[in-house]
Amino acid sequence: MKKQNVRTLSLIVCTFTYLLVGAAVFDALESKTENQRKIVLQEIQAIVRKKYNISNEDFRILETVVLKSEPHRAGQQWKFTGAFYYATTVLTTIGYGHSTPATIGGKLFTMFYAMVGIPLGLVMFQSIGERVNKLSSVIIKSVKSSLHCRQTNASELDLICVVTTLSSLTIAGGAAAFSRYEGWSYFDSVYYCFITLTTIGFGDMVALQKDNALSKKPEYVMFALIFILFGLAIVAASLNLLVLRFVTMNTEDERRDEAQAMQALAGAVRLEGDVITANGSILSGQLGHHCTETTSLEIEETSVCSCHCGCFTTNARNSFTLRKSPTQIRHLLPVLPMHELHLPHGPVVPPPAIYPNHRASV
Repeated sequence: MKKQNVRTLSLIVCTFTYLLVGAAVFDALESKTENQRKIVLQEIQAIVRKKYNISNEDFRILETVVLKSEPHRAGQQWKFTGAFYYATTVLTTIGYGHSTPATIGGKLFTMFYAMVGIPLGLVMFQSIGERVNKLSSVIIKSVKSSLHCRQTNASELDLICVVTTLSSLTIAGGAAAFSRYEGWSYFDSVYYCFITLTTIGFGDMVALQKDNALSKKPEYVMFALIFILFGLAIVAASLNLLVLRFVTMNTEDERRDEAQAMQALAGAVRLEGDVITANGSILSGQLGHHCTETTSLEIEETSVCSCHCGCFTTNARNSFTLRKSPTQIRHLLPVLPMHELHLPHGPVVPPPAIYPNHRASV
């Protein structure tokens, strides 16, 4: 089995195992809390309905009104500022879900916009990531040269350390700013930054969604957009070093296998037909052997029978093609030393003469 096939199967098994482990851990961590929150919400619902004497239908209407009015707390979502924020979440595949198009035209344009914008964004962030890695390599080389290090070139480990440090600083700085503007705890802000820059985008925590921030805080809106774009560029630099290295391993293995196959094919030899060696054994044709030269070997078979039974084909020829000098196939034709040959004693009797135009008499 090829290396890339083994690697692919191993990745599939590891991924599903990782999913099973993650499901078990999340079940242990969140299921109990989910049940407790559900019980508390049901108790609050019963208290509200009993206090204000609200029917089930009116309570459902009240829930719908509260849920639908939540996005409007940030101001108008579909003015230019809010629309630009929405377009950014589409192009970067974050997809918070804080605002969604309600018209058919908006939904159609979102699909076509994403078809063009998502590949464009991926290529742009990948290109920026490559430039960041190149700049990091130049800086690392300059620092090593100033420190008089023997090896001045930037290794992959050096680049990974640099982009990891940049990613950590970006998340830490962004978390401090969002904690101040949104009123979140620092840990929740770090969680929001990580979910955003990894394009997971759960939507449970979304910036710019309170106090009419889209209209009244343009500097905060600018900071949030720059943070998303710059942070994704740093993440793309990390992915360029980590993920793409493993992705290209299959391509390298395929090229190596193709080169080996071509090299083996260039040195292949084929013998068509059967070969009778000197010791009487029969070698089947289609024998492969590494060789370089080509020699043609022909065997002519002439019938020695004077009858017309046609048991032998007259002047039939079997052609063997060798891509090497016969001296290179001596292992097929064993030659015995003279002292091991069993020669008959006495005069050598010549073989009877054969006259092709004579009829054999019995």
